Amino acid sequence: MTIARILAAGIAVTAAATIAAVAVLPASALPRSTGGEASKHATAEATGMTAYDFSLPAIDGGTIDMAAWRGQPLLIVNTASLCGFTRQYEGLVKLWQDYRDRGLVVVGVPSGDFGGQEYDEAGRTKEFCTVTYGVDFPLAEKQTVRGSEAHPLFRWLTASLGEDAAPRWNFHKYLIDAQGRAVKSWPSRVEPTDREIVSAIEAVLPQRQARLN
Repeated sequence: MTIARILAAGIAVTAAATIAAVAVLPASALPRSTGGEASKHATAEATGMTAYDFSLPAIDGGTIDMAAWRGQPLLIVNTASLCGFTRQYEGLVKLWQDYRDRGLVVVGVPSGDFGGQEYDEAGRTKEFCTVTYGVDFPLAEKQTVRGSEAHPLFRWLTASLGEDAAPRWNFHKYLIDAQGRAVKSWPSRVEPTDREIVSAIEAVLPQRQARLN
């Protein structure tokens, strides 16, 4: 056998072995698709779930059942009591006061994922939010909001909007429309009362959508 034939045979064997190895790799070990918006939202769409399919333990006991607000837009925010962005509670309270009568529900989800900046005791968190900022919108118990251990609601939010929408710090804001779909998110540095957020909220209010239809 000539040297050329020997080399060709070796290359063929190596290629076949590589293909076989890839074939048995788990899906999680393969590169993620970068095929655009359709592939980005495929997981969330495949489940057919909406925000109204989730619930959270409430900070004062009981359950926050998102289904109770079916047909209403939601602003879901992972919050923290000891963060440089904690003052954004003021903006969230203002949004709640300005738009609650028009259907918007603000939901705060305290978390210590970023810098451990949330109290361990639910009662202490509730007292801080109520006394310091006058928070009276729904608050959940402290939750994990990132990674594989995140609450299912936050895993769904990331699946719906893409990995870039995963919370990177406290006070990441997610807007849900009146059909329960995640439509947009904003990072910590964007104030709750920023014009972009306000405009997006106004666009998904039930009264606004009814007029457009």
